[in-house]
Amino acid sequence: MTKPCPTLAKFNWVVRIAIAAACSSAIHSYAQSLIEPVQNQSNKAHNNTDISGNIPEVVLSPLSLERAIQLARQYNHDLKLGKTNVANAEAATTIAGAAPNPNLTIQTSGINPRLGIGPGSLKNKTVDSTLRIDQLVERGGKRELRLEAATHLERASRLDFNDTERQLKQMIGAAYFDLAAAQHKLRISKENSDSYQATLNAADKRKKSGDIAGADVARVRVDALRAENDLLQSASELKRAQSALALLIGIKAPFMSLQVMDDWHTEDALPASVLSEELIQKRTDVAAAKARLDAALAARKLALAARTRDVTVGLQFEHYPTSPANQLGSGNSYGISIQIPLFSRYEFQGEIRAAEVAVDAAQENLAKTIDAARNELNLQFESLQTSKTLLARFQNELLPAARKSAEATEFAFKNGAVPVMDVLDARRTYRSIELDTINAKADLAKASMTLRISLEELEHK
Repeated sequence: MTKPCPTLAKFNWVVRIAIAAACSSAIHSYAQSLIEPVQNQSNKAHNNTDISGNIPEVVLSPLSLERAIQLARQYNHDLKLGKTNVANAEAATTIAGAAPNPNLTIQTSGINPRLGIGPGSLKNKTVDSTLRIDQLVERGGKRELRLEAATHLERASRLDFNDTERQLKQMIGAAYFDLAAAQHKLRISKENSDSYQATLNAADKRKKSGDIAGADVARVRVDALRAENDLLQSASELKRAQSALALLIGIKAPFMSLQVMDDWHTEDALPASVLSEELIQKRTDVAAAKARLDAALAARKLALAARTRDVTVGLQFEHYPTSPANQLGSGNSYGISIQIPLFSRYEFQGEIRAAEVAVDAAQENLAKTIDAARNELNLQFESLQTSKTLLARFQNELLPAARKSAEATEFAFKNGAVPVMDVLDARRTYRSIELDTINAKADLAKASMTLRISLEELEHK
């Protein structure tokens, strides 16, 4: 029996280490070529993102409704989140349309320490080297169906963003007119408090001259204190209204600097006859529900396509030379393989059933969205009509009558014809109706603006 040569054994191990290092280096370089573009894109996106959260302060007084909506489009947090959802849907579409990558396999085997690997260059060493590429071939239109479903979901995400913008405009309008009403209420409360204070001062003087009883002065003082409390309450309501509008706009600004213009935007909206089913179908929330139904239908087709077998095709090149010491090599050879899955135990029944349930849910959600849209538009129109009627009654009947009654009672009190309690009652009634008129005006402005935005959305489709 021939004794192995120690020098040859060491050389064999050196060759094996060199081959392993070369393979490792090649694989590492290939992996880096795939990773670096992704890292560069990620770094670019990171550098373009402001993570400080700082938002520049904006001069907000006086603020028009159009300017408030413009600022909200730039700074509102919900809209920013909506944009990220759209970007995420775009990324999902890119992923869905990607074809499977091939797999590269580099392998060295057949290294025999006893017989050695033979003399000569590395190419002539008696080792079995294999280079193999495997590619998954999708069948049944899976890639197209994935892309179709993702495209519908991306469209639904964009429609969701548009619907969020519509709702935001309506909420900003409501907060805007609430702030306008709060400003008017504060002014009325200030005037009422000053009026009571003047009446209290006059009553104190009349008490000193004996023209009025102390009990009447006490009643005036109680109402004056109530007026001061109402003034504080109005100031607090103003701050809350400023805070609500600033939050919706999404900007940093001192609440005390936020004031709105005295423009109620009470123009008439379109009549109820235009609220046809055709227009309701054009609403962004309804269109988004339709897009999700289309995506569910495509996903069901994709689940059914899973029963179409995908195959994996492999191509192989093998290099296994011979040497005087080792005659086991086979030279250069080629090979091909095809892998086919066998559905002997499972045929994707669960995925198909889940996709069918998703279609049923999307259909039900679409019907629910259509009903909600129809009811919302009808309620908006009814709210507009009711607000018009109430405001007309306040402005044309209640407010003039209360003002006339208060003025007449004030005149009679100055001439000693009525007691002070009648004056206080008349003032309270007039103030209450005046505040109710402000509320009715704000309700009409909000109802008109809400319906106008809804109808503008339908007209632009």
